[in-house]
Amino acid sequence: MIRIENESLSVEIAELGAEVRSVLHKGTELSYMWSGDPAYWGRVSPVLFPIVGRLKDGRYIAEDKTYELSQHGFLRDTVFKVSETQADSVTFTFESNGKYQDVYPYEFRVEIGYRLEEDRLYVEWNVNNLEKDKQMYFSIGAHPAFRVPLKTGEEAADYKLYLKPVKEEQVMAYELVDGLIRMKDQPAVLPAVSIQSALFENDALVYDKIEEVRLESSKGNGVAVSLPGFPYVGIWSKYDAKAGTIAPFVCIEPWFGIADTTDSTSVLSQKAGIQQLAPEAAFTTSYHITFF
Repeated sequence: MIRIENESLSVEIAELGAEVRSVLHKGTELSYMWSGDPAYWGRVSPVLFPIVGRLKDGRYIAEDKTYELSQHGFLRDTVFKVSETQADSVTFTFESNGKYQDVYPYEFRVEIGYRLEEDRLYVEWNVNNLEKDKQMYFSIGAHPAFRVPLKTGEEAADYKLYLKPVKEEQVMAYELVDGLIRMKDQPAVLPAVSIQSALFENDALVYDKIEEVRLESSKGNGVAVSLPGFPYVGIWSKYDAKAGTIAPFVCIEPWFGIADTTDSTSVLSQKAGIQQLAPEAAFTTSYHITFF
């Protein structure tokens, strides 16, 4: 486990998946990340690659071949190398080296950087296509889970979601049908929404053209995830249909990609939200989380 810290935050990150496992705010004395209790969901903040969400029939077609790949891909279960570290920042690197040719026909390198600035955690992704003569198709996404409630005596209903759309853009909402995505007929309406189990009865809430999602308690504590330039965001908690309850966390997920659509052709280059990289080219993006 790697720890980075500054005057405001102490963050622990595992080499497995380059996954943030805990964030402690020294001012509020609150721990913000979900514990990873497998009774609900055994992960904390996995990085999703080379797909986001589920594939139709669990398969896709690339380079004239059919591959099988489970939901969210394989990067979350790989061990990264620490390539650079300072007191308040760290960079993790993973290179494929032929290990995934049976499920993904491209050679790649992914670098994940974490940097602290005051009460914010900055996350940067660099995806490199190592192929010399092939276009590479991929998606990448974040899946951080935040504790709800943060304090003893609070309830989930004490927390609200605030979504800030990209200026002058019309936000569309999507629904999941057996894990596959479908755009809703009407543009999204974005009032502040209280956290209630019914929100997640049909899986995640998914939107496009959102630049910030804020999750805040009535007492003023919470997180703000700033994701300028990201085409999609998912908001999710694990729903228990039998009990009609949700797990004690809410995920806010910036995505460069999305689950297959219900009418998907399964061809990777035609997949909704897919990113394309020229041979030996690189893709870089970042988002940040403010803890308060």
